[in-house]
Amino acid sequence: MPLERVIQIAEFRAGLRQFLRESEEVSRRWGLTPQRYLLLLQVKGAPDGSERLSFTALADRLKVSPNTVTELVTRAEQAGLVRRERSGDDQRVVFVRLTEEGERRLHGVLEESDGARRELIRSFEELQKTFKTAWQR
Repeated sequence: MPLERVIQIAEFRAGLRQFLRESEEVSRRWGLTPQRYLLLLQVKGAPDGSERLSFTALADRLKVSPNTVTELVTRAEQAGLVRRERSGDDQRVVFVRLTEEGERRLHGVLEESDGARRELIRSFEELQKTFKTAWQR
């Protein structure tokens, strides 16, 4: 692999780490641990648009064990950020949904970190262009 590509990948990786670090700092300013921020984001951003996720779906999306999700949800629930609701179709299924406070904090983090997200996307697009050009040679 040419050195130029390695340098670009290293730059992208450094940018990605910077983004993650900034995201953690913004989350903390809004009173959220990075894990709680990711929990709120995944629940609100449920792929089906329902703004709720089951514990199983959360474990899958967060790539953690079901026990870890249970602990994370319990702590977020105690902090007033989420609530549990039973499925109307299957009483064994419990969904997690954001409270008003969870919505407020998530919105704050997303708004405050919007510039950093745009910069990360720009960086990713530049790397993609570089790879496309390199693969076409």
